[in-house]
Amino acid sequence: MAKKRSSQQSNGANLGFEEKLWAAADKLRGHMDAAEYKHVVLGLVFLKYISDAFQELHDKLKDDEYSDAEDRDEYVAENVFWVPKDARWSFIQQHAKSGYVARNPASGATSAS
Repeated sequence: MAKKRSSQQSNGANLGFEEKLWAAADKLRGHMDAAEYKHVVLGLVFLKYISDAFQELHDKLKDDEYSDAEDRDEYVAENVFWVPKDARWSFIQQHAKSGYVARNPASGATSAS
């Protein structure tokens, strides 16, 4: 069982969301072993990172009349990971509670390669 962190124990600035973040992570982990859980969390952090970079370039390309925001080569040219529509953070966030992502975990990943 995970220990509950005391709000008095602090090794940095108090930003006010640590307890909520800790509780959310503990709830997400459930009965999963911490050694397995790190793979899930690190994967999500990586996906969020590449999705943010992708979305930033996607928005710029949408504003450029001479670019195609859905052309994979545009992203390769800028050294940005191409993220398929059903693997983008916004899509996952939108469908997180519907169960679609859990039933189709590799739908976007397989089309990306």
